[in-house]
Amino acid sequence: MLRALMDRLVKPAAQALTLTLTIAGLPLAADARTDRPDLFVDVSGVVPDAVFDVRYFSTDNFVGTRVDGYGAARCFLTRPAAEALAQVAADARKKGLGLRIFDCYRPARAVAHFARWASDLADEKTKPTYYPDVAKKDLFAEGYIAARSGHSRGSTLDLTLFDLSTRRDLDMGTPFDLFSPRSWPDSPTATAAQRANRRLLAGLMAQNGFKPFDKEWWHFTLKDEPFPDTYFDFPIE
Repeated sequence: MLRALMDRLVKPAAQALTLTLTIAGLPLAADARTDRPDLFVDVSGVVPDAVFDVRYFSTDNFVGTRVDGYGAARCFLTRPAAEALAQVAADARKKGLGLRIFDCYRPARAVAHFARWASDLADEKTKPTYYPDVAKKDLFAEGYIAARSGHSRGSTLDLTLFDLSTRRDLDMGTPFDLFSPRSWPDSPTATAAQRANRRLLAGLMAQNGFKPFDKEWWHFTLKDEPFPDTYFDFPIE
């Protein structure tokens, strides 16, 4: 009886959200380019001292499983974005800091995977860790998950800073991918030291041509990205 009641309550909501996403143009893989242009490069060859903690290749992410399209723990960016990031790394190194990168180019099929996960309102296994302050049904409406991700254009990345001497990440106040107002760059819940660390990261990125995102302190996009209107879906291998 309880199962039947849950089906009556949860399935219609999930179906409604799925319909909304379909109207919005999902799945995105259908209209994204599947080739990998020569302009895309492996960031490890351009920023060799960066640390790559590619969360969507692992199960340590808000979906709770490896995400579609992530066949390797690699990071690809367009060459202009990668070269700008190399300068960020050089500037950070002068301050005794390194770059820890969580995500770069994201295949469109991964974004579609996020949408399928978001439509399953009965699956809230990762809520305590990744979205304790937001209802799952509101993740799209509040902008924490996008119907189209700038990551799929190849010039957006997620990262933080770490101390080269201790190898410990700077305290930014929240972990990566915490969907919460606490993760907004200017959140008043962050301490003075945490806000200073967020400003340090944002400053290093801005002075090298990247712009921030107002809901995630870790998210930046190259201002002059070479594919501003093109989305890609080649797998990461």
